[in-house]
Amino acid sequence: MSNILKKIEATKFQEVERLKSNVSLNEIMAHNKLKNPCRDFVGSIKKNHLSGRSSVIAEIKKASPSKGVIREQFNPVDIAKSYEEFGAACLSILTDEQYFQGNLKYLNLVKQEVKLPILRKDFIVDPYQIYESKINGADCILLIAAILSEQQLVEYEKMAHDLGMAVLVEAHDEKELDASLKLQTELVGINNRNLKTFDVTLDTTIDLKNKIGKDKIVVTESGIFTKTDVELMNKNDVHTFLIGESFMRHANPGEALNELFETK
Repeated sequence: MSNILKKIEATKFQEVERLKSNVSLNEIMAHNKLKNPCRDFVGSIKKNHLSGRSSVIAEIKKASPSKGVIREQFNPVDIAKSYEEFGAACLSILTDEQYFQGNLKYLNLVKQEVKLPILRKDFIVDPYQIYESKINGADCILLIAAILSEQQLVEYEKMAHDLGMAVLVEAHDEKELDASLKLQTELVGINNRNLKTFDVTLDTTIDLKNKIGKDKIVVTESGIFTKTDVELMNKNDVHTFLIGESFMRHANPGEALNELFETK
């Protein structure tokens, strides 16, 4: 595990302990909003596939540890509306504050203004965060195989599914992929970024994809910047994309989505 990932993980444990000191796990598990219905994250992705189109999980992200601030003029609601206008299947919203300048409040702010299903993009290390995600409007959570044991992956997936949320499990290499494929979720993300060096290569998706059955939806993450990148993925039978940085650097993120995928 890379130093930055270890650092983020340690920060998350500290954050969860602070949260529990204010509202206990038992209290959060009794919250009324846990009964709220979720939007169909997987269904939204499949809907595009059925009509012969790629599905884009469009990300709302202000900054990252490797790139610093990506977007100075940052209004998550405006960005979400732009993505919706130009045909995104789903949204991904960074909620980590310390490293990505996100906020948990963005989930509900955005959900009130658009109809798209929402992924909470964060580093889940404790069951508390799963309940917290549902209460704050997430329809899907990210489980990162690099920071969770196989047992945790299975347990956390069941918690999310019991709450009605979808799960995107993320792998960076073959060992993590093996653990990820033991889950029930259809959504298997392959992060093209090497978490040790931060180098990005689309070969990661191409190499790992062949180990994934047809019953899964492969989501390629990181490193998609050009139509050539999209065409390369499509040629390798990958039709679902999680894209953030290249859209965030554009004056109008939705237009950037349209330029890559001709959605409108």
